[in-house]
Amino acid sequence: MTIFIRLTILATALMSFLANAGYAFETRAKAAFVVDQTTGTILLSKNADEALPPASMSKLMTLYMAFEAVREGRLSMEDRLPVSRHAMSFGGSTMFLDTTDRVRVEDLIRGIVVLSGNDACVVIAEALSPTGTESGFARAMTRRAQQLGMTNSTFTNSSGWPADGHRMSMRDLGLLAGRMIEDFPEFYPMFSERRFEFDGRAPSNVLNRNPLLGLGIGADGLKTGHTQEAGYGLVGSARQNGRRVIFAFTGLDSAAARAEEAEAIVNWSFRQFEQKTVLREGQSVTEADVWMGDADQVKLVPEHDLEILLPVHGEGTVKAEVIYTGPLEAPINAGQTVAEMIIRPEGLPEHRVALVAAKDVGRAGVMRRVGTVARVLLLRLGANPDAF
Repeated sequence: MTIFIRLTILATALMSFLANAGYAFETRAKAAFVVDQTTGTILLSKNADEALPPASMSKLMTLYMAFEAVREGRLSMEDRLPVSRHAMSFGGSTMFLDTTDRVRVEDLIRGIVVLSGNDACVVIAEALSPTGTESGFARAMTRRAQQLGMTNSTFTNSSGWPADGHRMSMRDLGLLAGRMIEDFPEFYPMFSERRFEFDGRAPSNVLNRNPLLGLGIGADGLKTGHTQEAGYGLVGSARQNGRRVIFAFTGLDSAAARAEEAEAIVNWSFRQFEQKTVLREGQSVTEADVWMGDADQVKLVPEHDLEILLPVHGEGTVKAEVIYTGPLEAPINAGQTVAEMIIRPEGLPEHRVALVAAKDVGRAGVMRRVGTVARVLLLRLGANPDAF
């Protein structure tokens, strides 16, 4: 007979940390999402799945698809693309392109990354669109976003220009930022460029609007956004001491408030949390009973080190739970996955790690198996004599 076993332990020997629920950051943003990318720990989630106007932050999706096209050879950084009347018609933040221009893809991409050029987005969109139109590219953006797991994103244009139905959630923006960093390391350094002068024609628009660049706090991207409907927002990332934090927020009432909020989030993320190794590969966690083996129990150990993020000002212990179906039936091989450990720091997401057998457990010999069966029958007879 096998049973599903949940073994709850106080993991004091493994960890002497407890998340303090008082660490939560009180953001002024309408919606916000903060994740430690190194460990995958969500540090803050406020209305994170609400589909909201993303303003220019949605330009990240246009850039993602442009980077994919370059990598796949459908577009070259040296290609020169024409500027349509539709692209030239946009106001707001632009590169001041006109229909006489044929602009290098690399310049267009920098124009989007650094200058937030609405016209540059449309030029890229029309070049990559399956229909040759910006609307066709927007539909392709939506399909690709869904494939990437961005389930609360719908695009109607390439630039984030205010439009009915053009929406993204802060969680989706955080996911997109993470994919941008991981998938395109060759292009990501562009996001930390603070100045781009295109052809000398737009002296009023040559500076990156990201307020965190140059502050010495490890910030290296990604994109600001602002419209009257959306308010002021930012998708940002910073790296300190081997840890990377990604965040997205929206709904602030001024550029100054956006700058203050962004810096506060970065400082809080790095100062209030630290990465801890809480389990070591091969470290004994508990023992599981074995059925019909040449040993009655086997030690369970993690298959790899487990590092998690915990508040700096924690105290006490962390609860952990080991789950397996037992007793485990022999033979068992060393390194065989036989259980799972769930670690639940208070106020933070749970962590799961596979547990494996620490050593081989062979099948018991005939006499040992007979003895085991006899003991089980005697135990059952003692518990319920009328059953036999």
